[in-house]
Amino acid sequence: MSLFKKQTGSTLEANASTVTPYDNPYIEKLSDYYKKRLLNETNLEQLTSLDPGKMRIAIERIINQFMSEEKVVISQRDKEQLLTQIIDESVGFGPLQPLLNDEQITEILINGPNEVYIEKKGRLTLTDIKFRDESHVRNIVDRVVAPIGRRIDESSPMVDARLPDGSRVNAVIPPISLKGTLVSIRKFKKEPFTMDNLIEFDSVDEKMAYFLNAIVEAKLNILISGGTGSGKTTLLNALSSFIPPGERVITVEDSAELKLNRPNVVGLESRPPNTEGKGAITIRDLVRNALRMRPDRIVVGEVRGAEAFDMLQAMNTGHEGSLTTVHANTPIDAIRRVEGMIMMGGMDLPSTVIREYIVGALDFIVQIERLQDGQRKMMTIAEVVIDNKTRQVKLQEIFKFIRNGIGLNGKVIGKFISTGIIPNSLNRLRLFGLEVPDSIFEKEEGVEEDDCIITV
Repeated sequence: MSLFKKQTGSTLEANASTVTPYDNPYIEKLSDYYKKRLLNETNLEQLTSLDPGKMRIAIERIINQFMSEEKVVISQRDKEQLLTQIIDESVGFGPLQPLLNDEQITEILINGPNEVYIEKKGRLTLTDIKFRDESHVRNIVDRVVAPIGRRIDESSPMVDARLPDGSRVNAVIPPISLKGTLVSIRKFKKEPFTMDNLIEFDSVDEKMAYFLNAIVEAKLNILISGGTGSGKTTLLNALSSFIPPGERVITVEDSAELKLNRPNVVGLESRPPNTEGKGAITIRDLVRNALRMRPDRIVVGEVRGAEAFDMLQAMNTGHEGSLTTVHANTPIDAIRRVEGMIMMGGMDLPSTVIREYIVGALDFIVQIERLQDGQRKMMTIAEVVIDNKTRQVKLQEIFKFIRNGIGLNGKVIGKFISTGIIPNSLNRLRLFGLEVPDSIFEKEEGVEEDDCIITV
């Protein structure tokens, strides 16, 4: 099948054959013109089905033919810029495409057409990238949300979506936004970080990683707690690699982000209501359905509401070794947030009963944090226990990160330590055939054990 749909005799209105070299405004004009010809005269669907390398060669061949027909002569450098701009605008995401291609960039934040920030190595910086106008930004957003059946307009001015590479996108438009179209893009690596990578980045030390490996293999339930951008999903991906390959894992997410590099993983994704306000599928619906799919483990990307009760119920009723995340600044806040979610879900139970229910379901809370210098650190691995005498819920920190100050370059100085507390679950680990040496729990100097036991 030919890439061309028809041939036309149209010509460019400028004196392209006699003017050289061309400045950027002229390249912009050429780009707009040839982009329209591409849309009108080629089979764009067939073009976009090619892999990126072949697609660029095909578009370059077509543009060369257009330019030859119209006797347009430009420098090789301008031609490269022209081709990149046409490809980005026609089948990519416009000015954002170079940022999306840069693997070192972790966040892209658009505050209207003239203000684009990026996060690289934990630091936010303003770029020189600008959109032509507000409608240009909206066109890019529409291109993102259309393939996944979502929409954004004045009646529905907020949307969550994802890019083909899995990057998460949130967009807000007027009248909700007071500064034009706002877009937040959370990028994810093509190959998720492993625990070895996290050790290399000094986000966790080897003893903590060894212990996490053991508690995942021993099917203990883990809640990962942290703020926005602290690395909860990254850690969840890393922990999933410790799940034995013979187990069936079902993931439940609001917007698919998890990349569990293992066999026998099936994913479920929630769905917003349609234009008539019907057809919504919530995380709670998915958690309930996951229980009917013969899971060995359930991994919930994040609990935010009434699904917290269903998740805990699953953990309490035979689906051990499940993992989930929650937005919270400390392990205590995580417990309280889960408790609040259960109450808001309509569970008419006293808080003491809810807390005992939480303790029965959760074994460990792993708290992670993005520090002021951009580093991501595992702040504590805390075991959830209940005092047999007072019936109070307690968190006993097995490992933690101690901050010692700020260096001259603004980098946070600190170290990972063992608190000396032997986890109650140690016998369970050994029953699973996991030899965890007592030496990794040896108390380090300057640690007071009482400071590492927290009453909720």
